[in-house]
Order: sequence, then structure tokens, then C-alpha cells
Amino acid sequence: MVRQVTVKLTANFERNLEEIAAFLDGAGAPQVYDRLLDDLADTLIPNLERFPAMGRLFLERSVCSVEVGNAITRLQAKLGDGELREYLFAEYLVLYVQLGDAVHLLSIKHHRQLSFDFPSLWP
Repeated sequence: MVRQVTVKLTANFERNLEEIAAFLDGAGAPQVYDRLLDDLADTLIPNLERFPAMGRLFLERSVCSVEVGNAITRLQAKLGDGELREYLFAEYLVLYVQLGDAVHLLSIKHHRQLSFDFPSLWP
């Protein structure tokens, strides 16, 4: 039998949802936000409750600089026994941490929010 965990939304995750709503509204697709909320409730959260390790371990990425190495060391100290994971969910990147019997959703971004807006850099 699979042991279920509790999924919790952090304040930052909720802020990210508000930013996604504004982003999609600005792109003329506010209905996509409603679909995201449905997908979170119907798919992502139930899946994380049953399979919290389904995301890729975030800290397994290669370290390419001293600064990143130092930041990862500080982050690992804060996480303790927690596992920081990332998961590609439809058009979104979700960052979460599993701490004991709880999964905390830390961040969510639409893939187009992760890219550079070159036209706005050079007016």
C-alpha cells in the first residue's frame, strides 16, 4: 500500500499562481488559468499525495561555479532531510520539497515565463 502525504501550498506558490493568472490574462487566455487550477486539484496534487518522489531531484544538477556550489550547500543545510524536486507539469515547472509526511509546493511557472523577453530589452 502506498503511504499518502499531505500537499501544502506555500505563500510563494500562491503568489506564483496570481502571476500566472495575470500572465495568461495578458496573453488573452484567461480560461487557461481555470484549466490549470482544475489540473492542479484533479491531477498534480493527488499524484503528489501518492507519489511524492515523482519529480526529479533538483540538487542533482551539475555545479558549474563556486557561487552555485556555496548556494547549494546553504540550501541543503536549510532543507535538512527534505528533498527538493522539480516536476514538469503540462506547460508548467513546479518546484516542491518533501519534508516527512508533507509535500510543500514552493513555486510554479509557465514555461513562457521562464524565457527572456528580448523585444522588451531593446525598445
